[in-house]
Amino acid sequence: MRFIHTADWHLGRYFHGMHLTEDQADLIEHQLLPLIAEEKAEAVVIAGDIYDRGVPPVEAVELFDEFLARMKERQVKVLFVAGNHDSEGRLDFASRLMQDAGIFARGRLRRPLTPVVLEDEYGPLAFALYPYMDPQTVRAAFPEEAENGLDFETAHEVAIAAGVAALPKGVRSVAVAHAFLAGGLSSESERPLSVGGSSSVSSALFRPFCYTALGHLHNPQRAGADTIRYSGSLMKYSFDEAEQQKGVLSVEIDAAGRAKHTFLPLTPRHDVRRIRGTFAAIRDQREQYPASDDYMEVELLDTGIILDVFNKLKAIYPNLMHICYPELQREGTMRQQQGQQVLKMTEGDLFAQYYEDMTGTAIAPEQRALVTSCLQEIYQEERER
Repeated sequence: MRFIHTADWHLGRYFHGMHLTEDQADLIEHQLLPLIAEEKAEAVVIAGDIYDRGVPPVEAVELFDEFLARMKERQVKVLFVAGNHDSEGRLDFASRLMQDAGIFARGRLRRPLTPVVLEDEYGPLAFALYPYMDPQTVRAAFPEEAENGLDFETAHEVAIAAGVAALPKGVRSVAVAHAFLAGGLSSESERPLSVGGSSSVSSALFRPFCYTALGHLHNPQRAGADTIRYSGSLMKYSFDEAEQQKGVLSVEIDAAGRAKHTFLPLTPRHDVRRIRGTFAAIRDQREQYPASDDYMEVELLDTGIILDVFNKLKAIYPNLMHICYPELQREGTMRQQQGQQVLKMTEGDLFAQYYEDMTGTAIAPEQRALVTSCLQEIYQEERER
């Protein structure tokens, strides 16, 4: 069976004041749908974070509805789970009815963890669907484990083991999960899975499966084994993702359960880019800094503030979203660090530093001793008052 592994669509994303729904719709219509057809994929697997928030805008819901309808028309199965950005209850809505249309949703973790079994030319292929799981969610589904004090790792151990136990014996299997596996490379646009403590889990938990389709991390990457992978997000959702190539994975499972994957890049109509330079260079050097309607962040290397710089640069980059001055920020950080160091210095240290700054030479030991003696006399006079 060949299927498309994707994740982290974040439909309805609001990025630096810009609604991305139109960009997402354009990418799905003109790149993802043709790619699914070209690959002759029998299924599409979406590993969580369908939406960017629990109550998504209507336009985002309509976009996903249109995608599902198109998949049904083509008789392509769709399997998806809730991510930590999704509302598990809302994503479960009408899930039992949608199964008849070949659409399989798992918003909430509940027992039994019955797999979705699809058929291909080699026989059955079972998909274990694991929505986003935190310790509280797993305790609710497995109350007998509550007294064991579950953390993220042990919670996933319990749930994944239950899913493995429910798999048909001797059948090829695929896991679909939204989780942070230990060692993964994260991006700033990903919402932390926990506040305090570790939210990572071991990739070894997914070894029983022929392939594991993961969501949550936006950078495409393997996670411990070549068959345990993050597809990455559908688009770039932060400027620290500017250098990442976005896309989907085309995965093929053969008769023996061996998984082969191919990364297929996607190119949105507006890229997310970060450029660096002085204001004068960016304004005047068109070869090095060509005009663009991409979503831009500009790092100005000037050591002073440029008046009305945002509007001036928007004439070159109409979709300019953010400007920063790393040199000024670095200088501010240094001043802050120096201020913290000053608080730890004695009066003698401060005078010695002042002397060196003014004269360019270090204070001599006998001069330092004289300063210390004078300071002691001053302190003594203050105590006697």
